[in-house]
Amino acid sequence: MSKVKIAGGAVCSVAAIIAIILSNGQVRTNERGLELIGNAEACRRDPYVCPAGVLTDGIGNTHGVKAGTRKTDAQIAADWERNILQAEKCVNTYAAGARLSDNTFSAVTSLTFNVGCGAMQKSTLYALLREGPSAWTSACNQFTRWVYADGVQLPGLVTRRSKEKALCLDGV
Repeated sequence: MSKVKIAGGAVCSVAAIIAIILSNGQVRTNERGLELIGNAEACRRDPYVCPAGVLTDGIGNTHGVKAGTRKTDAQIAADWERNILQAEKCVNTYAAGARLSDNTFSAVTSLTFNVGCGAMQKSTLYALLREGPSAWTSACNQFTRWVYADGVQLPGLVTRRSKEKALCLDGV
């Protein structure tokens, strides 16, 4: 795998990391969901400061990041898998995740991965998912509300939420 230099350091292949994750068989999030998250977050071997001002590495990983430490594919995959499983646990606990189709579950996991479990626990989206199948289309339509950071609409979030909404609706 070649390394490409960018302003924030060396990038890595999202596809290669997804292959590692899928081969482990631990996550429920499907390949479409992992591609959505990975492509939205990008994959970087070197730590960088994300738009929210947090030191980040790998694929949206903010846990245990150390400035100046470059990660391997195996390390990035392990961190990402841990973070995905954490988001999935939130979906299962607060959004009746076990009842959701794989596509809907994967879309909701992507959103939860991005904004955090704390923000999602008491959300209208999660409440609608708990109501059951009759409310799932309405829940999917909630994705487009989650496009702001500090009160500013971000084009990248608009794009990501549109893709998450489509994946969510594919599962209804």
